[in-house]
This record gives sequence, structure tokens and C-alpha cells, in this order.
Amino acid sequence: MPNKSIKVLTYNIHKGFSATNLRFVLHEIKNLLRHLDADIVFLQEVRGECNISKKSFTDRSASRQFEFLADQVWHHHAYGKNAIYKSGHHGNAILSKYPFVEWENINVSMLRSASRSLLHGAIQIPGIIKKIHIICVHLGLFELERERQISMLAKRIGSHVPADEPLIIAGDFNDWRGRVEHYLHQDLGVKEVFKNRHGVHARTFPAWLPLLSMDRIYFRGLDVVDCIYLQGKPWRRLSDHIPLVAEFRLN
Repeated sequence: MPNKSIKVLTYNIHKGFSATNLRFVLHEIKNLLRHLDADIVFLQEVRGECNISKKSFTDRSASRQFEFLADQVWHHHAYGKNAIYKSGHHGNAILSKYPFVEWENINVSMLRSASRSLLHGAIQIPGIIKKIHIICVHLGLFELERERQISMLAKRIGSHVPADEPLIIAGDFNDWRGRVEHYLHQDLGVKEVFKNRHGVHARTFPAWLPLLSMDRIYFRGLDVVDCIYLQGKPWRRLSDHIPLVAEFRLN
């Protein structure tokens, strides 16, 4: 069988609102994601439930956003709560064209005021014997918090991801100083795809003038085909982050 490629995308959607919170843009995001046609989509700040403002939006787009985005394209999806509040909750989501063998949401919160989790799934692609492990992350805002969360991520991978099975870790790392890179490479043996391809991390935040490298895709056990970040129109007027897209080859 010839080598097969897989396209992945990571995007912090800011709960479906523009960076200024003045416009609800989830429908525009949905159309753009469908046009990009990634096989696996890693999403952060996705609403899983919303009990207010339903007069402004349809129930499906305002509340269970991961189902609204996945509809008719990504038939398999997983969602893990991060932040829970009186009006609902939001968290990480993975949309996939391939079925999940299993998935689990792992709590890595250090602070009560800032819940965080790792959404870990394994998918099976027809014609590929080995499972592919996919982990969606949204790390904390404080450096010590991120270091502890990376340590928990390393332990999770060490205990649940065999060394010979492909691995993709994607999401919003909040690592504008680049401090977690050493731990990820040393402890997990992963590489960041954009840096591997272009020599530097992609600048993905804020969307209107990207200066900080917040969003990343790490990998091991795969060959890189390409990686791009989607700056400029129309992305700069949507979320406060811009998406990162990578393509890998599976042997």
C-alpha cells in the first residue's frame, strides 16, 4: 500500500466570538474549517454547554459547538471540559474523520480559578496497522503551572502511548517564552512541526498582529510533508488566535 498522508489543524476558537467579543463568528469559522478539509481538528475554548444568550444564536451553535462544527464532515468527535461555570462550560475538542478507538479527558488543573485538561484520543486509520495517538492541550497562563502540566503530559504519554505508535500533540501552549520546548523534546522525544520545517515557531497570537508563538503541533513517529499558519484575512477578524495546519505522511 502506498504511503498515506494525514492533515491536521489546531485552532483556539475563543468560544466562537471575535477577538473583541463583539461578534459571534462561529458560522464563519465552520465554513472556513470545512474548506480547509483537515482529517483531524484540534480545538480549544469550545463551548460544550451555554445556558444564556440563546436568543442571539441557534441552540446548536451557541451551546454544543463541537457538534455544530463537526456536522456532516467529521463524524467522530470527543470533548473534554476545562472551565465550568454557572452558565455552562467550555474546553478542548477533537474532530476526526476516523473513528476513535478510545479517548479520555485528563484533569491537569493547578488552580481552581483556571481549570485545564488534556484530551487524549487514539484513532484507527484504514490500512494503517498502528493506532495514532492525538492529544489536544490548552496549557495554563503561568510558567510554573505549564511546567507541571507538561510533566503530567509526559507521565500520561509514558504510561499510555507505546514508543512505536505515532503521536500528535496540538493546541494552545501559552508558551510565549518558549520554555516548554526543552521538556517536550527531552522527556517525550517530540518535535514541533512548524519549527522543524521553517526553523522557528509560528507566530499565532494575537490574530490581528501575530507576535507570540502560542499554538503548536508536536509529533513523533511521522514524516512531515508541510506546515503553514493562516495569518491575514479572513482569520485576523475571527478568533484572537490564528490556526496552524500540518500534513504528515504515514508509512
